[in-house]
Amino acid sequence: MTEFAMENELQVDIWSDVVCPWCAIGKAHLDQALELFEHRDRVSILWHSFELDPEAPAVRSGNYAEMIAKKYGYDVVQAQTMVDQMTERAAAIGLDFHFEMVKPGNTFDAHRMIHLGAARGIQTAVKERMLRGYLSEGEAIGLPEVVEKLAIEAGLDADEVARVLASDAFVDDVRADEALARQLQITGVPFFVIGGRYAVGGAQPADVLLEVLEKAWSEREPALDMIAEGEVCGPEGCEI
Repeated sequence: MTEFAMENELQVDIWSDVVCPWCAIGKAHLDQALELFEHRDRVSILWHSFELDPEAPAVRSGNYAEMIAKKYGYDVVQAQTMVDQMTERAAAIGLDFHFEMVKPGNTFDAHRMIHLGAARGIQTAVKERMLRGYLSEGEAIGLPEVVEKLAIEAGLDADEVARVLASDAFVDDVRADEALARQLQITGVPFFVIGGRYAVGGAQPADVLLEVLEKAWSEREPALDMIAEGEVCGPEGCEI
């Protein structure tokens, strides 16, 4: 009975990183798609860890456009143009990016907090707080004290957050997500798996995500072939 009940839900698995602006834009597009999706109250979202730079230090200083230019081989003017365009794209869907404030850093602890959020039923709230803290508020996402503050603001218990950060809790969960990403050959984020069968890479527009949601929903239940029919009882009585 439990397995059948699960067929009436639609799970969306998302691999992303909290220092990824396209991940925030992709989430906003998903939110728009869900607003238009008739069965949005039957959709569950599960966030998976993906570190864009696993070897990053706690804080990486420097101008964001200069960092982008160095990483991808652009000149600084070209990189700044790309940053400005992304800021405009974000603003068009209600996101307030401030790349002049961002403080890149290692995101491993942030991912552990997102797993803790999943265990406490508020994973998306924790994910949103980490994204907003980094992209909009200039929070140094690689510093444990910053991660702790953001996690508590998202609704996690302060004592539990402190215990988790001081331990190895959820380390294996982050690594398992990353191992599965490699198995699925995920090389960039955001990456959506909808209904366990349809993969969508990148920050696709809301209408694309809505189309996939509807397709996955229509196919979520296994087809039942009637093998035999006999007398039955129904709301109006029993056949004789």
